[in-house]
Amino acid sequence: LKDIQYIDSNYYNKLEIFRFDSSLGKFVGYTEYGVKQAEYRNNNPSIIAGLRALRETYCQHNIGNW
Repeated sequence: LKDIQYIDSNYYNKLEIFRFDSSLGKFVGYTEYGVKQAEYRNNNPSIIAGLRALRETYCQHNIGNW
């Protein structure tokens, strides 16, 4: 499970705005708006905890399928 990565990307008009990367454990913004959104989400512990848990519940559950 250590080498598995969960990524949740958010796009608008074919441009990636921000993403959550489980290897970093936080959101990263790629535009001015995305940086603000990433900062907001990184300061909300419930969002971060939920996405970290998804790595274990979603990815680990589907290892055998791929």
